Amino acid sequence: MKTSSRSLMDCLKEIRPIEADIFMEAEKEAVENNTPLEQLLIEQGVVSDIDMALATAEYLDLRPIALTSFSAEAGLIDLMSKEKWKEFKALPISLMGTRLTIAMADPFDIVARENIASHTKMELVPLVAMRKEIEDSLNALTEEPSQALEDILKDMAEEGDVEVGQEGLEDASLDDMVENAGEAPVIRIVNSILIEALRKGASDIHVEPMEKTVRLRNRIDGVLYESPSPPKNLQNAIISRLKIMSQLDIAERRIPQDGRFKIKALGKEVDVRVSMLPTVHGEKVVMRILDKTALAPSLDALGLDAVSQDNFTYALGQPYGMILVTGPTGSGKTTTLYSALQELNESGTNIITTENPVEYQLEGINQVQINPAVGLTFASALRSILRQDPDVVMVGEIRDGETATIAVEAALTGHMVLSTLHTNDAAGAIARLTDMGIEPFMLASSVLLTQAQRLYRKLCPVCKREIDIPLETLQKNRIDPSLLEGTQFYQKTGCPKCSGIGYKGRGALMEILLINEAIRKTILNNPEADAISKIAIESGMRTLRDAGLERLREGMTSIEEIMRVTSEH
Repeated sequence: MKTSSRSLMDCLKEIRPIEADIFMEAEKEAVENNTPLEQLLIEQGVVSDIDMALATAEYLDLRPIALTSFSAEAGLIDLMSKEKWKEFKALPISLMGTRLTIAMADPFDIVARENIASHTKMELVPLVAMRKEIEDSLNALTEEPSQALEDILKDMAEEGDVEVGQEGLEDASLDDMVENAGEAPVIRIVNSILIEALRKGASDIHVEPMEKTVRLRNRIDGVLYESPSPPKNLQNAIISRLKIMSQLDIAERRIPQDGRFKIKALGKEVDVRVSMLPTVHGEKVVMRILDKTALAPSLDALGLDAVSQDNFTYALGQPYGMILVTGPTGSGKTTTLYSALQELNESGTNIITTENPVEYQLEGINQVQINPAVGLTFASALRSILRQDPDVVMVGEIRDGETATIAVEAALTGHMVLSTLHTNDAAGAIARLTDMGIEPFMLASSVLLTQAQRLYRKLCPVCKREIDIPLETLQKNRIDPSLLEGTQFYQKTGCPKCSGIGYKGRGALMEILLINEAIRKTILNNPEADAISKIAIESGMRTLRDAGLERLREGMTSIEEIMRVTSEH
């Protein structure tokens, strides 16, 4: 095991900068009390366990590992007594031949390593993990499942000011509800599920009844990851609790239901949109977490390149016309539209939206919730909105010819109209509207800009590793190697900071087509997507693939991720 040329404290300061006076005071106290400096810094809260684990890994040139979403191979724990694993603060990870990979809280403990090697008769490959994660994993392996579940839930009372409430009902403090676990175990389980999802930054929570289990999954940065499952015998009680919170009919289990509630936790307040769907093994629940703090406050925060941002800003600055944002479900179209609305949101501007559903409630903007059951469709709502003297109108989605016609006419009669469409690229928006029956000359006069976008996962900046990508890989994916000449490529690994995923956070790739004279003529003569796209690229439009390759050159993501979210065009 080799060490870095820098000291452990140097590695730590790179990960978590420490003010000089605080560090000197801690160093002095450590000497006086004969206490290791790293232990004292953690106890005083100057650095976290995660920071210290990452610094230790960097110093010893070892890989860090996150154990939160990790399951040890069956039987490895029996290589040594469970008491010994706890004593040495280590956890067996995997076995290949005679090489045993273990996670250690203190890889500096040479005695512990020698003892483990002696007991197991194996050659050790140490990794660095947080002490609490090792202890939790060992407890989960050595205790009864019901006790392990209690360990997951018992932290709820320590979360501080946590509240759940619904519109029209008085907010109730969850602290009061969970004081007595014996009386309200289901409430504690549901609250634990919500808190854990918020802590991990999940966008959706899936509670899925299976034949013998209840599967719990969180969607993090667009991908589903499994979490510890609640007991099957509490399945109906958990679903009933969620129905109560969402003001839904508890007795109705035959048809889908939709509701919503608010939760205050971890220092923020978020809306939760709930969907119930009957399945053969019970009702499946999907909860969409709508966190307004995650919205980009302006176009600047979307991270566009200079040309794309100039084009978008120019289009928004026009007195009237239509801006269309396209992309598949979950590609961030709503977030982009809300960012544009916040850019336009001034006291002298009347902004009205029609959405299904209203995802984020924005200050100063009039938002209309679509309700097809009573005849309030996008088309009927849009007609009424145009009689409300609007300056800016946002239509959640253009789904049919009637809505498209009204939206285009509104853009032609002095309104700024923003909307979304489901197409693969920016040029496809024009073709889709002509398919809906809109005349090309009306589109040439009304559309200011169309945009296609995708969301890509960003590599964790702490644990991403440099790699060399073979020329054949680029050619296989139809990428011209000359476009990436001199680029340093990276791949995911996984560490405590990203919960072992390798990616942390997402960014947007955007293809922005600003309608100029050349494109207007093309729309009039040949409103096909390929023809429009060809002229747009000649005019300087950057495709989704171009935007993805730029992020690759910047080292922000992996080539696998860019291939996943963009096509070759």
